[in-house]
Amino acid sequence: MSIQTVGIIGAGTMGNGIAQACAVSGVNVVMVDISDAAVAKGLATVAGSLDRLIKKEKITEADKAAALSRIKTSTIYDDLKSAQLVIEAATENYDLKVKIVKQLDGMLAPEAIIASNTSSISITKLAAVTTRADRFIGMHFFNPVPMMALVEIIRGLQTSDATHAAVHDLSTRLGKSPITVKNAPGFVVNRILVPMINEAFFVLAEGVATAEDIDAGMKLGCNQPIGPLALADMIGLDVCVAVMDVYLQEFGDSKYRACPLLKEMVAAGQLGRKTGKGVYTY
Repeated sequence: MSIQTVGIIGAGTMGNGIAQACAVSGVNVVMVDISDAAVAKGLATVAGSLDRLIKKEKITEADKAAALSRIKTSTIYDDLKSAQLVIEAATENYDLKVKIVKQLDGMLAPEAIIASNTSSISITKLAAVTTRADRFIGMHFFNPVPMMALVEIIRGLQTSDATHAAVHDLSTRLGKSPITVKNAPGFVVNRILVPMINEAFFVLAEGVATAEDIDAGMKLGCNQPIGPLALADMIGLDVCVAVMDVYLQEFGDSKYRACPLLKEMVAAGQLGRKTGKGVYTY
């Protein structure tokens, strides 16, 4: 199955990033959100991002015009009927995602594929609420989507080989480097990343080293572009705790307990960059 048109639910950070990646690669996009203002903001973000690429001489004005001409925006789900694949990129909320995928399932062509850009919700569980569980898959893009090469392709228990092949092929056409992952809490990257961040908080809490030295150690010793504590501030300390809590609940293994210092900082409202203070002050 060759995917020519991709539908995207959500024009926020992830949705507009996926739209840009598709449009630049010659794939037609229908980007849907709940209001005209939301889709206009999403399209403006794409235009601004393309302008930065022009300044860096990565693309031309003509490339920008061509990419933007491939993005159609709408507030009506019916406009997604031309899509062979629809990617749900709404807020990370199970009930909301269920509502969206059920709506899509009822109106898309029988052969169309539904994908979720979830970073934590079970693909198997979402697939089960549709009548096309074999044509349901996870496509976990990383932020910022236009810059990050990785896509985690998550196979639910029911995902067919044909669905996986079509989505893998599209990911490659978008210039991404996909990895295939079984459905499991945190998939691959976050399963390894967030416990590493949590461990950095234990090291900090035990007074083994200062925050600055912990981050410098991981940058210089492990070639990471940003230290784990600075990264936690970027992600949001509350998000880190929520992810660890999911792992603890799903795996039932005490190694996934959130560091008490991390939980204490969240209780204090020190969530990182978004509140102006986390491990560091912004």
